[in-house]
Amino acid sequence: MAKEISGYIKLQIKGGAANPSPPIGPALGARGVNIMEFCKQFNGRTQDKAGKVLPVIITVFKDKSFSFIVKTPPVAVQLMEVAKIKKGSPEPNRKKVGSVTWDQVKEIATDKMQDMNSFTVESSMSMVAGTARSMGVTIKGDNPFAK
Repeated sequence: MAKEISGYIKLQIKGGAANPSPPIGPALGARGVNIMEFCKQFNGRTQDKAGKVLPVIITVFKDKSFSFIVKTPPVAVQLMEVAKIKKGSPEPNRKKVGSVTWDQVKEIATDKMQDMNSFTVESSMSMVAGTARSMGVTIKGDNPFAK
């Protein structure tokens, strides 16, 4: 018989850097989860992605046990990394802060595809391009999928 689920907790934590301080400690403590056990497991599973922001969905069960799924870094974080910028533009329609190529957009789209609700690389690239546009990042070259 399957365990009964008590709830879900969604957090964004840097890989290999989970510790009991806020926001992790209070979020897990409120559900009665063993905070140190989670930190140990998370850090062990994400050592190879140290320093990257990783979304994690923690499933908490009635008996206070837990399981978690680590997702790929958010598109915005990946775009900032590729474009070598610290943050997006405060006025993305007027002030551009960086640029990426369509090849880089495709690379991000294929990496993030498993977490997106799209079935083709083209549609994932379109989503990544939309995020870039809303951050004030321009995309160099012609869209390979424009009709």
